[in-house]
Amino acid sequence: MKIHKGDLVLVVTGKDRGKRGRIKEVQPVRNRVIVEGINFVKRHRKPRGQMDQGGIIEFEAPIHISNVMLICPRCKEPSRVGYEFAPDGGKARICRSCGEAVD
Repeated sequence: MKIHKGDLVLVVTGKDRGKRGRIKEVQPVRNRVIVEGINFVKRHRKPRGQMDQGGIIEFEAPIHISNVMLICPRCKEPSRVGYEFAPDGGKARICRSCGEAVD
């Protein structure tokens, strides 16, 4: 995946369009990411046992990777991500807008 944990991203579509946040978790098998403070949903939860309390639980749901864009740390703009291969065999992510390495 071109977006990693800890990256700053911009939400491009959906109810939170235009908001920015850091990636908390990446789910590569499902092509989804969890972004801090974005896509809050509520679940009604039944109490389980003596100590567990029920109620309405609010948490961040995953959103599809195509609905976020990486914000380049150099140019501070949302941009697409590409790869550049070094002669020694290394691979680095680059910003498609400014051409600089993201990492």
